[in-house]
Amino acid sequence: MTTTMSGTTSPLTSPLHDRHVALGAKLADFGGWDMPIEYPGGGVVAEHTAVRERVGVFDVSHLGKASVQGPGAAEFVNSCFTNDIRRISTGQAQYTLCCDESGGVVDDLIVYLRSEEDVFLIPNAANTSEVVRRLKAAAPAGIEVTNLHDAYGVIAVQGTRSDEVLDALGLPTGHDYMSFVEADWRGTPVIVCRTGYTGERGYELVPRWDDAPALWDAIVEAMAPFEGKPCGLGARDTLRTEMGYPLHGQDLSLEISPVQARAGWAVGWKKETFWGKDALLAEKANPPRLSRGLLVTGRGIPRSHCAVSVHGTQVGEVTSGTFSPTLKQGIALALLHPDVAEGDTVEIDVRGRAVEARVVKPPFVEVQVRES
Repeated sequence: MTTTMSGTTSPLTSPLHDRHVALGAKLADFGGWDMPIEYPGGGVVAEHTAVRERVGVFDVSHLGKASVQGPGAAEFVNSCFTNDIRRISTGQAQYTLCCDESGGVVDDLIVYLRSEEDVFLIPNAANTSEVVRRLKAAAPAGIEVTNLHDAYGVIAVQGTRSDEVLDALGLPTGHDYMSFVEADWRGTPVIVCRTGYTGERGYELVPRWDDAPALWDAIVEAMAPFEGKPCGLGARDTLRTEMGYPLHGQDLSLEISPVQARAGWAVGWKKETFWGKDALLAEKANPPRLSRGLLVTGRGIPRSHCAVSVHGTQVGEVTSGTFSPTLKQGIALALLHPDVAEGDTVEIDVRGRAVEARVVKPPFVEVQVRES
C-alpha cells in the first residue's frame, strides 16, 4: 500500500494497470493491490470457459517475488519450508509452505531452484513481506534475502492453446511440468515456467517489471486467432476451486495447517528440520479436521464460512465455495470432522436454507493436460 499526502492509503498497482483500465476491467483489492476481477464481454464465465477450452492470459503481478542467495542458499531454504527441495534439481520449481512453529501456514509459495546458491521465490501478495522477514531473521551469515516484489511482473498464459501462443512469440514451450527456462524475448530476460493455478496446461512468465506491458500486448495479439481472452482474478478463483487448489487466507492459514488442508504431499516428513515440523507431526497422528470437496446436489451456491451439518449436527464449515461454470452447479472446499468420509451426504447452510451436497475428492473437473 502507498500513503498519500493526506495520510490515507491507496492500493498498489501492477505494471499492467493501464492496460486493464483501457480494457474496462472491473478492479478490486487483492492483498493490497488493485487488480482486475473480470473484463467486459462475458465476465467470469466467459473467461473461465476460454481457459478450459482455448486460452486465456492473467496478470498476476501482485504475487510476490524474492530471492535467497549465497553459499548454501538452497539448503537454508530447505531447512525453513515444508517441502524437500532435494526432490527437485536445478531448473525445476516446487510448491511448498512456510509454516510457523504451531504448524499454521504463513504462506504457500513456489520455489524456483536456479542453483545451490540462488533460489527465487513467488509468495502470495499479502504475505511477501512476512515471508521475507522470517527468512531474513533466520538467515546465517553469507545468505542474502531480498524482497523483489516490484522488480518483476508475472503473466500467466493458461489453456489448451498456450503452447501455440508462446510459440508465436518465440518463447520456449514443451518443457516438463514444474520446470522453467530462463529465456530471452526481444532482447529482454523472461523466466518461462510450466506452472499455473487453473489445472490446464499453461505457463507463468516472469519478465522484468518495465518489460511486462510489451509482453502482455504481444500475448494478447498472439492469442487472438485462438479466441483467447484476458482473464481476471474472478475466473482464476473459479478455475482453481474446480481443481481443489487451496487459497491462502481461506483454505490455508495460521489456523489451518497443511495436515488439515490435506497438503501433506508438500511436506518433507523425513527431512531433519523445517519450521513447524514437531507440531505437524503431532497433528498428523490425530487431525482435528480435514479438508474435503463438496459437490452440491441441491440448488444453491456455497460460500466461505457456510456451516456444514450431518443430521442436524454441525461437522464443519466451507472454506471456499463457488458456482462451477464447467459443471454448472455449486462446489466447495470445506473443513470437516475427520469422521466425515467421501460419499457421505451433508447439508450446507446457504443463507439459512439447507442445501444437500455429496462429499467428494477434488478435483471436481477432469482436465486433459499434455505433460510434455
